[in-house]
Amino acid sequence: MGQPTQVGDIQAGGHACLTFSDPDERLDLLAVFVAAGLDEGQRVLCFTDAVAPDALTDELGQRGIEAADAVGRGQLRITDCASAWLGADIGTAQHMSEVLRVQLRAAADDGYAGLRVSADMSWAVRPHTAAHELLRFERDVADGYRDGVTDGRLTTLCEYDRGSFDPVTLAFAADVHSQAVAAQVYHEDPLLRICRQYRPAGIRAAGELDSGHLEQLHTALAETLRLDEHPHVNLRRVRYLDAACAAAIIQAAHELPAARTMHVSCGTLPATVLRLAGAVDVSGLRVRVTP
Repeated sequence: MGQPTQVGDIQAGGHACLTFSDPDERLDLLAVFVAAGLDEGQRVLCFTDAVAPDALTDELGQRGIEAADAVGRGQLRITDCASAWLGADIGTAQHMSEVLRVQLRAAADDGYAGLRVSADMSWAVRPHTAAHELLRFERDVADGYRDGVTDGRLTTLCEYDRGSFDPVTLAFAADVHSQAVAAQVYHEDPLLRICRQYRPAGIRAAGELDSGHLEQLHTALAETLRLDEHPHVNLRRVRYLDAACAAAIIQAAHELPAARTMHVSCGTLPATVLRLAGAVDVSGLRVRVTP
């Protein structure tokens, strides 16, 4: 597998792997994958484990996808891994692969151009789970792609939490998939990560945002101002925000034309710093305190 690709660049028939550390970032990338499938007239099937089906429907809705409507018309199906995919108490690769084959045929019978499947692999780290079946399943899917069995009609995104899986399994996952998916990263170190956010479009930061990272913050802000009509700055996982970085965000919002707005979501402490730095004086800046 080569260099990581943007999730929007996954082509029909791809077998992609998403490894993540931030659950919000995972949901953001998943939303892009789901939206692309809906827009392209495919059926989208989400097997979820860490997030309940109803909660995942809500999370997709918060990211601008009319998920409830898509579920209602049958184009989007969101279901938990245990009941709909693994089948028995301990899933087998053969059973899971057969489920995908059945769903692929059903999508074709219902007139869809293809089937997009996202699979939360967290089930494999549960106690008493036959985790080796995960490896067999991934090989079965990869072999199906290589042999042309799916004929380009099945597109899969397999999601692995770096905090749950051991390095050996993660290395296997990287090797068996044809593509790796990752967000565009502006900066990452043990204390701070700044990356692109795709839905809603903007940037996302997590950790401690201080003047030592002002250059990277400026780069990220400049790009979202250039690309996004109404930039979203997600600071929900920022533990510390200093005055210099708050001023940079406020200045970026001030530079927007009158018809555009910047939306910042953050916790109480960053919101206080932004307020003290003058956020309330910028008409095009909206600060929302979120959990």
